Amino acid sequence: MTRHLTPRWYSPAEVAVLLGFGLSKVKMKIATGELRSIKDGKYRRILPEWVDEYIRDQVDRQEAA
Repeated sequence: MTRHLTPRWYSPAEVAVLLGFGLSKVKMKIATGELRSIKDGKYRRILPEWVDEYIRDQVDRQEAA
């Protein structure tokens, strides 16, 4: 029996793939606070809901313009 595990959080590289961005753009979004993240030891991690929140914010910004 094979069980598919859903990630509980993502690395910046995984978020870059999810959003179709380069890694440097994701790191810039984190540095400016546009994309929430936490440090876990030496690693930076992003919760799936924070990715969704970032996308919603971008859609809201575009609709308001």
